[in-house]
Amino acid sequence: MTDWLQDNGEIAGQIRRHDWANSPLGPLEHWPDVLKTTVSLSLASHFPQAIVWGPQLITLYNDAFVPILGDKPHALGRPFSEIWKEAWHEISPIAEAAYAGQATYIENFALQIERGKGPEQAFFTFCYSPIRDSHGKVVGMIDTVTETTQTVYLNRRLAVLDAIGNAVTNATDAQAILATSTRLMVEQLQLSNCAYADMDADEDGFTIRGDYAAPGSPSIVGHYQLRDFGEKALRLLRAGQALVIHDNRSELPPEESATFQAIGITATICVPLIKQGRLTALMAIHDKVPRIWSDFEQALLSEVTERCWAHIERVRADANVREGLLALAELNATLEQRVEERSLRLAQTESALRQSQKLEAIGQLTGGVAHDFNNLLTIIRSSVDFLRQPNLSEERRQRYMRAVSDTVERASKLTSQLLAFARRQPLNPQVVDAGERLANIGEMLESVTGAQIHVCVERPDHPCYIRVDLSQFETALINIALNARDAMNGQGELKLRLECHKPLPAIRGHAGSSSHFVSIALADTGAGIDAHTLEHIFEPFFTTKAVGKGTGLGLSQVFGFAKQSGGNVDVSSVLGRGTEFTLYLPEVPADEAEVDDTKDDGEVHAACEKRRVLVVEDNLDVGRFANQILQDLGYETAWATNAEEALQLAGSDASAFDAVFSDVVMPGITGVALAKELRQRRPDLPVILTSGYSEELARSGYEGFEFLAKPYSAEQVSRILGKTWLKDATPAASVVIDASALE
Repeated sequence: MTDWLQDNGEIAGQIRRHDWANSPLGPLEHWPDVLKTTVSLSLASHFPQAIVWGPQLITLYNDAFVPILGDKPHALGRPFSEIWKEAWHEISPIAEAAYAGQATYIENFALQIERGKGPEQAFFTFCYSPIRDSHGKVVGMIDTVTETTQTVYLNRRLAVLDAIGNAVTNATDAQAILATSTRLMVEQLQLSNCAYADMDADEDGFTIRGDYAAPGSPSIVGHYQLRDFGEKALRLLRAGQALVIHDNRSELPPEESATFQAIGITATICVPLIKQGRLTALMAIHDKVPRIWSDFEQALLSEVTERCWAHIERVRADANVREGLLALAELNATLEQRVEERSLRLAQTESALRQSQKLEAIGQLTGGVAHDFNNLLTIIRSSVDFLRQPNLSEERRQRYMRAVSDTVERASKLTSQLLAFARRQPLNPQVVDAGERLANIGEMLESVTGAQIHVCVERPDHPCYIRVDLSQFETALINIALNARDAMNGQGELKLRLECHKPLPAIRGHAGSSSHFVSIALADTGAGIDAHTLEHIFEPFFTTKAVGKGTGLGLSQVFGFAKQSGGNVDVSSVLGRGTEFTLYLPEVPADEAEVDDTKDDGEVHAACEKRRVLVVEDNLDVGRFANQILQDLGYETAWATNAEEALQLAGSDASAFDAVFSDVVMPGITGVALAKELRQRRPDLPVILTSGYSEELARSGYEGFEFLAKPYSAEQVSRILGKTWLKDATPAASVVIDASALE
C-alpha cells in the first residue's frame, strides 16, 4: 500500500513507478516507517532535499532538488556516491560524519561538479543530517541544500568592481589605472597573471605594456605576434570575441600550446577591445595550471576591460580639457594671428568637456544606484541572517520580516523613480479634469506638509482636461510639495495654480510648442535655490539634503514623468523669496474626456467557486511561486512555459480555463501578443499579464490593460483577482500583475 505517497509532484510519480523490488530498498510496501515518513515530508517541502538511505547510499529526492542535479543522468535509486562521483572525495567525509550521527552545516561550499555541460565550479549551502530509526540507530541521512553559485559570484563581482572603482576614481594617469586594475584582478581571482596590451596597426603585433604577476609567476611584458598563439586566437579576437582556454595543452596543437607554455600560461581568458571597427587593445587573465573558467570570470573580465577603458577615456578627456584651457590662454595673446587655430582647439575642448561631463553623470548615476541598493541589500541580508538564528522569538521574527518587507518597498520605489527619470516607466494614461484632481491633491497636501504650511489652490471655474497616469501625476506633485516643505522648514505658504490653454515655452534647451498645454504651478515662500544648484536639481541622485534625508530621485521622477507624458517642467527661484515649479502637460479637448465608473470598495474578494487558472511563465522558479500563490488563494492551476503551449492548452475557443496569468517577456510570442490572441478567441476571458520591466509596455503603454507593478503582495493579487471576477458581467478587461517580482 502506498497511501503515504500522495504527493502529486513529478518525482512522487517517478517513485511510484520505479522498480524498487530489484533494488536494495525492496518494494515500496516493505519500506520502514521512518523512510516512508522522511520521503513524504521531503516531497511536501519546497526546499531542495535528497534522502540517502542505507549502506548502499540509495538516493531519493524531491522536485525542488531536480535543478541541483541539472543534466546529470537519472539519479533516482542510484548510490549518492555514484551520482556525485566527481566530487565524492570532498563530500564523503561529510556523509561519513552524518552516518556517524553528526550533523554538518556548511555555507557556500565550493565543488567542481559535472552536470552535463562539462566541469563547472559551483557553490552550495547545505546541511547533512542523520536519520535514525526507532532505536536511535542511524539508517541514512537527509541533505537539505541550496545552490549559492550566483550569490557567491555576484558578491565577488561587486567586491572586484568596488575595489577597482575606489582605487581608480581619482587617478589621473592611464598607466596607474591599468596597473591597479591588473593587480586587483590577480588578488581577487587568485590568478597567476593579468596583463594588458596595445595592438599594432596591422592587428597582429601587440605589445604587453604592463602586467601584474603573482609571486612565483613570471612577468610577460614584451612584444608578440598574435598569429604565434594560433588560428583560434587570431580568428576570435579579430572578430571581437573572447578567447577562452581552460588547458592549452589539450585544447591546442602542440606548436600553438608551446607559445603559451613558453611564457608560463596554461589557462587563459583574453578579451579584445574593438574601437571604430578595429582591434585596439587586449586585456587577459592567466593561470599557470589548468583552470575551468566560469561564466562569471569571463563576464567580469569583459566588464573590467570596458570600465578601465572608460576611466582612461575620462583621464584623457580631463587632460584634453586642461590642454584646451591652456591653449585658450595662449590664443588670447595672439588672437588676431591665430583665429582659425583657436576655433579648432575650442571645438576640441568643448567635445572633450562634454565627454567628461557625460562620464561624470554616468558615474553619479551608477554610484547612487550602487550606494542605495547596497544599503537596502545590507538590511535584507542582515534580517535574513537573524531569521536563521535558532530559538528566535516571535517578536524579533516579526520585526525582521517587517524590515525585509519595508526594504523591498523602498527598493521598488527606487526602481520606479529610476524608470520614471529614464522615461521607461509604463504609463496608464486616462483623461481627467486637472482642476478637480488638483483640488483633491491640495486637501491631501495639507496633512503631508504640516499644519504650519498654508496650502491654497487656484483653478478656473471650467473643466481643464489632461491625459495622464494618475499615480505618476500625483507622485510628481507630492515630490514637488515635499521639496517645498523642506525649503520652508515646515512653515510658510504653498500655492497651487492651474491655468489652461497655455503654450509650452522653450525650457533648458528643449523646444517649445504653440499647442495648448495645461500649466500647474507650485510656488513656495522658502529660502530659494542658488543658480548653481538650480542647474542640477533634475539630475538623478543630486540632493542638497543631509545623508539619509532624501534619495535625490524625487525631482528626476517629475522631469521623467513630464517628458514621457509629452510635456516638460520648468523652475524659477529667487534667493530669500521662494521657488516656483511649473509642470506643463498637453491639454485634451473636452469631447475626449472619459468618465471612469469603476468603483473599488477596497475589499479583498475571494473566488466564490473553484476556478481554473492557466499560468504562463518561462522561468521555473517564478512559475513555481506563481502556482503556489494562486493555489493558496483557492484556484486550480495549470502551467505552460511559453505562449505557444498556452494557446494549445487554452483551446480554439479558450474555454479550458477561467483566467490566464501570463508573463510579458518570454521567448517567441510575448505576453501582450498572447493576450491579444486570447481576446480574439474569447473576448470575456480575463487575461492577467505579468512583468517586471518590459520595453514593449514602456514604449506602447498598457494598451488598455491594468498594471500592478513589482514587487507586489499576496493581498494585492487577491484584490485584483477579486475585481476581475466582479467584472464577469461585462467583457473582461485585461489586468497586468507583476509576477516577475518573484524572480
